[in-house]
This record gives sequence, C-alpha cells and structure tokens, in this order.
Amino acid sequence: MEERSAAALFGKAASLAAGFLLIAGPGFSVGADSSGATAGAAGTSDGTAAADAARTSDRAASADAASVANALAERCAQLATTMRSWPERGTKIVTVDWRAADSTVRTPMGGTMKLAAHCEVTGVMREREGVDGQHYSIRFRLRLPEAWNQRFFFQGGGGTNGDIGDALGNISPGTPNALSLGYAVVSQDSGHDNARNSVPERGGAAAFGFDPQARAEFGGASLKPVADAAKAVLASFYGRRPERSYFVGCSKGGQEGMYLAQRHPEVFDGIVAAAPGFSLPRAALAEAWDTQAFASLIEPGKPASERKAEQLPATFSKAHFERVRSAVLEACDADDGALDGITGNWSACAWERVEPALQKQVCSDSADCLSKAQVEVIHRVYSGAKDSKGNSLYASWPFDGGIGSDGWRIWKIGPPAGGFPGINVAMGATALASIFTTPPTPVGPGVDAAFRYALSFDFDRDTPKVYAKGAGFKRSAWDDISARSPDLRKFRARGARMIVPHGVSDPVFSVNDTVAWYREVDQRNSGKAADFVRVFPVPGMAHCSGGPATDQFNAFDALVKWVEQGVAPEQLVAKAGPMSPWPGRTRPICAYPKVARYNGQGSIEDAESFRCE
Repeated sequence: MEERSAAALFGKAASLAAGFLLIAGPGFSVGADSSGATAGAAGTSDGTAAADAARTSDRAASADAASVANALAERCAQLATTMRSWPERGTKIVTVDWRAADSTVRTPMGGTMKLAAHCEVTGVMREREGVDGQHYSIRFRLRLPEAWNQRFFFQGGGGTNGDIGDALGNISPGTPNALSLGYAVVSQDSGHDNARNSVPERGGAAAFGFDPQARAEFGGASLKPVADAAKAVLASFYGRRPERSYFVGCSKGGQEGMYLAQRHPEVFDGIVAAAPGFSLPRAALAEAWDTQAFASLIEPGKPASERKAEQLPATFSKAHFERVRSAVLEACDADDGALDGITGNWSACAWERVEPALQKQVCSDSADCLSKAQVEVIHRVYSGAKDSKGNSLYASWPFDGGIGSDGWRIWKIGPPAGGFPGINVAMGATALASIFTTPPTPVGPGVDAAFRYALSFDFDRDTPKVYAKGAGFKRSAWDDISARSPDLRKFRARGARMIVPHGVSDPVFSVNDTVAWYREVDQRNSGKAADFVRVFPVPGMAHCSGGPATDQFNAFDALVKWVEQGVAPEQLVAKAGPMSPWPGRTRPICAYPKVARYNGQGSIEDAESFRCE
C-alpha cells in the first residue's frame, strides 16, 4: 500500500463521506442543463447512462472506502511505535486494536452493542508505587472513529471511579453514542484500579484514599493529563488536533466537569456537568447524617452499636413512602397549574407546606400508617446535616414528587425488599472514612463495619477532618476534590459553555446546592451567568436518571448547538421512560429559575401544553 499521511487519509475519508451523500437516487437525470431542465429527446439513453455511471461511482466509492479503512487500520496497528512524543513523560500505549464496522461490545445489562469502525487504544501513565505500598497508574481508553467529525469527547467517571470505562460516549437513552456520531472518545480510571487496589480492611475500592497522590488524581488531577495525552494521539492518528472538545459526565463525572471548568478552563469548549458532586466531601457528611436519622427508627431506645445494617431498609416500607409522596403532592403538585404527579414549581415546596399534609398520614389503624417518629426523620433528613450548634454542614433538600422512589431509596436506606442497606452506607460511609477525611480511617470489611462507622460519626468532632491536612497529606480532601468555586471568569472569557442538568429528587447531591452555586456565579457575573452556563433542574428525577420524571433528554445536543451555532437552550424537551408512571409523557425542562407551567389547555402528557416562565 502506498504511504499516505494521516491528514491525507482523513481528507480522503471526509471526501468519501461527502460523495456518498451525492450519489444519484431514483428519478435523478444527469442530462440536466444549467437551469435544471432535462434533455428530453435523449431521456432514455441518458437514464441508462446515468444508472451505469451511478453503479460505477458506487463501485469506485466502495473501493476507495475499503482502501481508506485498510490504511487507517494499518495506521492503528502502528500507533504503538509511531507515538514517540507525549505531553507527559512516561505515557505509553498498552494495546491497539482496529475494530471493524459492526464489531460488538458487551453492555452493562449483559447485551451487545454494534460499533462503528474505529481504532481502540488503551494507554497508561504515571506508573508508581504509592506510600501505602500499592501499585498505581492512570489507565485510559481511547476510541478513534474511521469517520471522525474532528471533535473530541471526554467521558466522565462515576462513584469512586477505578474503572477504565468503555469510551463509547453514551449520551441519553435512545440516542446514538458519541462514537457512532463520529467523536473520538476517551475514558479513564482516575489513577487507581478497583481490581488491583481494593483493600477490604481499608474500605475496599475506596482504599486508594490512603495514598495522597491517588486521592488527588481521583479528585481531578488525572483529568488534564489524560485529555492532553488523548489529543496527542488524535494529532498523530488523524494528522490534526480536534476542532472542538467536549466533556460529558454525571455524578462524579459532573464533579469532573466542574473541576475542569474551574481549574483548567482552556481544555474544553463545552461541558455537560450533570448532578455535579462538586461538594463531594460535604455530601458524604450528609450521607452519614441521613444514615443516623433513618437508623434511629430501628428498635428505638436500643443502643446504636446493637443496630444492624440489614435492618435499615425496613425503616420505611414502600407503602410508607407512597404516603409521604402523596403528602408532598397534596401540598405542592398544583403549583405549576396541573395535577400531574410532578412538582414543577419545586423550589416553592417548603416544609411549612408539606408538614401539615404529612401529619394527616400519621395514624395507627393500618400497617402503612406513618408514625410521628417517621415524620420527624423526614424533616431531619430534608433540613440537611448540621453540627450541634445548628450550623449547616451541607445543603438542605427540596421536597419533590420523587421522594421515596426506588432510585431515591436505593441511596438512602436500600430497596424495599431489603438485603442491602443503601449506597449511602455501602459506598458513602467507606468513602467518608477513606477518601474524604484526613487522616483516613480503616473501617474494616463489609457493610456492617461501614454502617457502624456512619453511626459513630460525630459531626462536631469529625467534620473538621474534611478540611484537615497532615499525616502525609499536604492538601485536605476538600482541596483535592471539591469543585464548587463560582469563579468561572477564564471559562467565560474563552467562550466556553456549560449545561448542568440535576434531578430535583437526587438523593445524594442536593439540587439546592447546585442552584445556590449558580446564584453565586450569577452574582459574580452581574446577572449574566446564563450567557455561558445554565442549570436545568428536573422535577422528580433521582440521581442522574430514574424516578417519577421525564428523565430522558439530550443535554449534549443542546450543548453542541450552543457552542457551535450560538443557540442558547431555553429548555430541554424531555420524555418519561418506560419505568415511569407515565411512559411517553413529555415536558419542557426549563433553565433555572424558570419552571414549566401548564397553559391551561391541551393534554398534560404533551410538552406543548406547558411553557417555561
């Protein structure tokens, strides 16, 4: 095969893509004059000639496409040896594989997904031995599509990370992933490996928190080096750097998007930072607070040390939470003009309005009656974590129609059927002990140990550890991991844009914290924050998705239009998924502070019947 430059190959591929769009369809005649009129006398012969020409063009295009694909596959195979210059010394390629069109990958649900033709690269950087004796490195996966659209997509992480990710660029249910749309996609493990670095006695997958550098890289220090490395590979493979760069993440991935906008604003043109955990250490305090509140319902009067994690899910049955939700809807559902099971005007749904409706649910003549103690626990949880002097340690929570949904309670207390005490215990408590406090605390293996740690957490004594340094840590957990600064001057100055969707019934990161941050950004920008960042609260939605909500929407598409066409999104049109109470229902998700209000006529199942105001 003749030697071809990366730029030439990419140019050829782009030309082929354009050519395919111009192949003649039925009824097309190549015998048109400059005005578009056909040469009628020669219509039949010209039609035959046109068909022959089209077939010849098809064959030539197919041959050229195969040639380009073969050349790119060859370049892919050679990447490990041709990539000699890296932005950071010590970076290297581990594996390189050409994936032909329609190759498959396993999905998290056990199925398979067909992929577009691409070069899959895995790499590693910063290999070292940590102070805890563990071997650490930053691993990344990069997929380089044959039909590249000259854009770069960084896929955010989740939870405590530690997984290299699939680098497919999943966007929204029912929406093609970024790879299939032509984006080069990268994902990474943020500097530790769940399989290799897990230590049961130190919180399992959270054990990396005992190493200062691993904690910092989890917090965000791994992001720019991986982005830089990925862009260097793009330049080598395609012969050019991306024209646009995007970051998309939710939860920890949302925190990563915020981290990049605040600390490395030059890297990305657009960011989707959904349900951002930008106050992660403080949110972990709230997880312990909630666990203590719900655990108080376990055999009241019994010492906390004798309570078991397995008892937590039974503190509220599914029927109990249905009563709680009914009370919230009774108090606030109609505020948006429609009795539709959605608290659209969620910010007006305060405790003072909900509490009387909750008290109506207190009774003793049925197994699903609420008790006064349960009502008090709901109030305690929704008021937010506090120290003994009443100082807030994290945000409060808005009352919303998503309270008690399966996606909500799986975090707070576990599923209705029991068997699991909730993510707040299983992941939140271990992360608080190992990652979010200094010095880190070994809690021992298992959820019972994590549960005991959460119950013993003293909010006066232990909260300062979130902001403490020492014991080999030059920075606090808050310094390493928080990304809540309202200073986005540099991000705004370079013309970058950000979209922040957030479920109003998110059970782990409060939307109240997110909108408080937005108001601070708005104040710093003289009321003009909406020029470059917009928050979209989603009523009813739990963490990143789920709940009684219209939780399916494409924030990424809206971001790209904002960045590349200057079209700022006033709303996102969302659809309720099959697991919601109203499959197929649509709603406008409005940019804060606007909310969706019913027009007074038309179907409440249709977004067209609502307006943002």
